[in-house]
Amino acid sequence: MMKTPTYLRQFLKVNRYWLFVIRYQLAVIGYSLYRIERPCHADAKRADTPLQSPHGYLVPFSILRFPSSMLHSSFLFVLFFLSLHTVAQTLKKATLKGKVVDSQTNTPLSYATIRVLKTTDSTLVAGGITDDKGAFSVEAPYGQYYAVAEFIGYKPLKSNVFELSKEQNNHDLGVLKVAASTQNLQEVEVRAEKSSMELALDKRIFNVGKDLANAGGTAVDILSNIPSVVTDTEGNVRLRGSDNVRILIDGKPSGLVSFKGGAGLQQVQANQIERVEIITNPSARYEAEGMAGIINIVLKKEQKKGFNGSFEVVSGYWPNYGLGANINYRRNKFNFFLNYGIAYRVPRLASKQYQEVYGKDTTMLLQQNNESRTKTVANTIRAGADYFFDDKNILTFYYQFRRTDVRRITDIVYKDYVNNLSNLKSTTDRQQDETEAEPYSETALTYKKSYAQKGKELTADLRYLTYWERSDQTFTQNSILANGRPNPSLNLLQKSLNDEYENQFLVQLDFVQPVGKDGKFETGLRSSFRDMVNDYIVTQRNPQGVFEALPGLDNYFIYKENIHGIYGILGNKTAKWSYQAGLRAEMTDVTTILQETNERNPRQYTNLFPSAHVTYNLDKNNAMQVSYSRRVRRPTYNDLSPYVTFSDQRNFFSGNPDLNPEFTNSFEVGHVNYFEKGSLTSSVYYRHTTGKVLRIRRVDSDGFSNTRPENLATEDAFGAEFTTTYTPYKWWKLDFNANFFRAITDGKNLDATFQADTYSWFARQSSRFTLAPNTDLQLRLNYEAPQQLPQGRRLSRTFLDLAFSKDVLKGKGTLTFNVIDVFNTRYLRTITEGLNFYNEGTFGMLSRQMNLTLMYRLNQAKNAKRAKSLISEEG
Repeated sequence: MMKTPTYLRQFLKVNRYWLFVIRYQLAVIGYSLYRIERPCHADAKRADTPLQSPHGYLVPFSILRFPSSMLHSSFLFVLFFLSLHTVAQTLKKATLKGKVVDSQTNTPLSYATIRVLKTTDSTLVAGGITDDKGAFSVEAPYGQYYAVAEFIGYKPLKSNVFELSKEQNNHDLGVLKVAASTQNLQEVEVRAEKSSMELALDKRIFNVGKDLANAGGTAVDILSNIPSVVTDTEGNVRLRGSDNVRILIDGKPSGLVSFKGGAGLQQVQANQIERVEIITNPSARYEAEGMAGIINIVLKKEQKKGFNGSFEVVSGYWPNYGLGANINYRRNKFNFFLNYGIAYRVPRLASKQYQEVYGKDTTMLLQQNNESRTKTVANTIRAGADYFFDDKNILTFYYQFRRTDVRRITDIVYKDYVNNLSNLKSTTDRQQDETEAEPYSETALTYKKSYAQKGKELTADLRYLTYWERSDQTFTQNSILANGRPNPSLNLLQKSLNDEYENQFLVQLDFVQPVGKDGKFETGLRSSFRDMVNDYIVTQRNPQGVFEALPGLDNYFIYKENIHGIYGILGNKTAKWSYQAGLRAEMTDVTTILQETNERNPRQYTNLFPSAHVTYNLDKNNAMQVSYSRRVRRPTYNDLSPYVTFSDQRNFFSGNPDLNPEFTNSFEVGHVNYFEKGSLTSSVYYRHTTGKVLRIRRVDSDGFSNTRPENLATEDAFGAEFTTTYTPYKWWKLDFNANFFRAITDGKNLDATFQADTYSWFARQSSRFTLAPNTDLQLRLNYEAPQQLPQGRRLSRTFLDLAFSKDVLKGKGTLTFNVIDVFNTRYLRTITEGLNFYNEGTFGMLSRQMNLTLMYRLNQAKNAKRAKSLISEEG
């Protein structure tokens, strides 16, 4: 008979309350999967059947709905979780202290991480960080332990075993001397597991490698797995319910997202990303763009001596094939790095719409089904080098080139009815055949100088970006009447040619000067110069067979943007208090030109953006922060470009050349708590926005819609967010994130009906189990509650992701299998209403995605510990 594994016997021995909570959670999830919610409208029965694609496939657009019991169970889980924390606080504790210094220079290392672990099973029991003098003091329950001191760029140092007891209530580890990891070619491989999330008061850091669901995906897939962030199938990104978020790559703007917005992230392979930083209330150090905050995507680059790297092979269904390599070579004063990836994907999207348009005597009804298949081949190479003049002067150069080739086939079926769904008028088939090429390049040069005075630094950065996209589209449309006879009045043959260009030059200079014992002054400047052009024309074949330009769809759009900024920040620390105040000034000069019609729209404005952060350390494991910042959302190129998307003959999308920027005052109070087996961060926030930008849909009497961004008067958003990690056992880790918010939107300046007062929330819960040595299973459940909008509402959705990984090839490789959207329920569902129309829409992937990924590491640890953070989840 097979012997029950030790970890399973331990699990069965836990208290019955834990088992009850787990069984209850699983039962509720199973019950929620059984219940189905569909949008419905009283005037017509139309949403009771699944979507049928133009090719006859049935698409289950059911969406999971959480009953009230799920909400009850989630709160029950959190209450129980907090009760464990309360019990833990009553344990008798002793104090462990010491000091961490550089082994060669004896320089104290501030913000080094200290972990205290059990000698029996290496379970983490306590942790902390060193102060500015390298000293630490950590409280831990009585027991026998060892400690590990870690700092970025240094080898972890393990202490001797020691015991804390009533008799040995204070233990001094003395001076711990850690060695730099770059000083020895025979570097010791670090097997410590990198935290999937590290918490700080001003930002959260998510280390990509530990999330199994990211394997084989794109940057959009990574962001969709991060707390506070929600994405859709088009690559649009929302942070805390707001789509006004600034996305940076390696802390700087990038052409990957500056031109196409969040959709450009679909071009970035997940294997090139090291970590993601979420900054919800940025200081004056950062550019003021982004109302909801900043998402900073950090790409991989090693600096270990010798040759090392990782290689990845991806295979998936629907077709998703890729190869990736991240290579690094360090010798003497040079460090060379190379990232290369090639990917072939064929995502399939589907959507359906139901629309009613009300006339004086008749109501026109439309049922529309869309299905698209997009074959994408993307090649990306990023290469560069660091040159170390000495240990205080580093020059970095890198060049990145990317080319994406796309073939997109979209089939659309329109069924037109009069007054009711039994009175069919006509059926129209439309096909879009598009070829697209997108070359992109970026060149950067960075210099960093560290002075003899600790903390004094100078950084200079220059970069140049170019982007080009050429889209060639053919639209074929045929129609038949209800009796099956041809309907030539709707038969069309159209062509669209669209060329887009971008050139951007950016210069940035930052300087940090220590002031007194614990203070510092920061200042810097930044200038960016962008020139973009959109040359587009749409033609249609006339009865004589000649293609003629359609009125209003032949123009040459020019966008020029120059932004100059300067900032200053002064901060200090006294006892348990630390504070900083900053001011940023930005001057914006934007001009748009429609060359064919000679329409010119220049705009110039200068704004001040203050910020303030005050932190109070309650004790070694608790800290609070109050912060404020003023932010701006400037209209982007796509927001201003009047070019109309033409793939859908009934629904048009365009920019608005008259769009104004929106401004936000953001306030936040945050708390971070570290305890024995996890961490908890919580915050409440408030945002007041003027000139709120929202896409407004208008429908004419023929049923043709046009959607474009417009400025509403104001929006007030209130919210509370909770993120926690908890490790009840060495083989089981839980993560939970929830965001509750209220948004009051006032758009009476456009229409008296453009108002909304909504309460909504979204939550994400994941569990990771170590089934056997080097074998993991991960489950993640996501829920997004309904949300009221000024023109309607967004309905709820629930989806589940599953992943499994196992180390192979003697620990040098990892095999990962994941299923994204297990039950195929990750669809965006909306209801939009106007004075003369009602519209229901459902949009999403046609099927779940499955990926199998093999990663091989060459002279590289599986997860090198990244230690520097204010309060990380491992201390």
